[in-house]
Amino acid sequence: MRIAFVGKGGSGKTTTAALFSRYVAGLGRPVLAVDADINQHLGVALGADPDEAPPRALGGDLTWLKDHVRGDNPLLPSADSMIKTTPPGPGSRMLTLDPSGELLQRYSAVAGGVRHLATGAFDEADIGVSCYHSKTGAVELYLNHLLDGPGEYVAVDMTAGADAFASGLFTRFDLTVLVCEPTRRGVGVYRQYADYAAEHGVALRVLGNKTVSAEDVDYLRDEVGEALIGCLTQSAWVRAAERGEVQPVETLEPGNRTVLSRILADLDARTRDWAAYHRGTVEFHLRNARSWGDRATGVDLAAQVHPTFVPA
Repeated sequence: MRIAFVGKGGSGKTTTAALFSRYVAGLGRPVLAVDADINQHLGVALGADPDEAPPRALGGDLTWLKDHVRGDNPLLPSADSMIKTTPPGPGSRMLTLDPSGELLQRYSAVAGGVRHLATGAFDEADIGVSCYHSKTGAVELYLNHLLDGPGEYVAVDMTAGADAFASGLFTRFDLTVLVCEPTRRGVGVYRQYADYAAEHGVALRVLGNKTVSAEDVDYLRDEVGEALIGCLTQSAWVRAAERGEVQPVETLEPGNRTVLSRILADLDARTRDWAAYHRGTVEFHLRNARSWGDRATGVDLAAQVHPTFVPA
């Protein structure tokens, strides 16, 4: 199952994505955390040493990634003909969460008991000439070729606000959790996100964060209604983790553990229709092809779509 954490900048979505990932790992379940935010802090939030080199960036080596996933797909003669939305087809190399796989061996690391990937921050060559979606496109390509099975989890820390809608990445999840402070600005981001999500059938829940009183919880409930799945309270455990004092997740405050269990239960209750998922992949690929991809590659990208292929 795949879950995304979104919200306005500073809402605590990175901390929450790390907290949820550690909670799932603490239950003994395989989980991969993915940092798809322009501010690359998820690894440190999981417990990585900020002075150590981060894992190799997935978004910094798109040619390798494209070559890897295209496999022997006859519709993809080279990586040069691929874009971030290129769908898999017969002969494509489908990926798994097996940590011994070549991609995870090459790009992932472990912190706080959680394996994690990073898209990578801007480097000097990017500044002024490219947008961050050139990086997050690697995550979209990765997820479109991933066969995650029952009891396996991918948790993605997304870019802030509604910026995630600049690509099809926002449709790649079984559940999206919007981390929301009990403020007008926080609720405003939720309303903007909810409008876009409803148009594309995105399952959306709201997680209150930084709530300190019953009035905070009541405010969020009044504003977002049944979308509210729970509220995280001020946490000494989280504060210690932010100082680098990583403690067993079992020592997290019981109320906050209960909220995480609700999110996991909501996620586990969902099923994925692989055929519908792949139709979404193809839809966004054709949109990108018409908008810019055909012109950029000099290739008819619609010809990369196999008429009957379904990943499963």
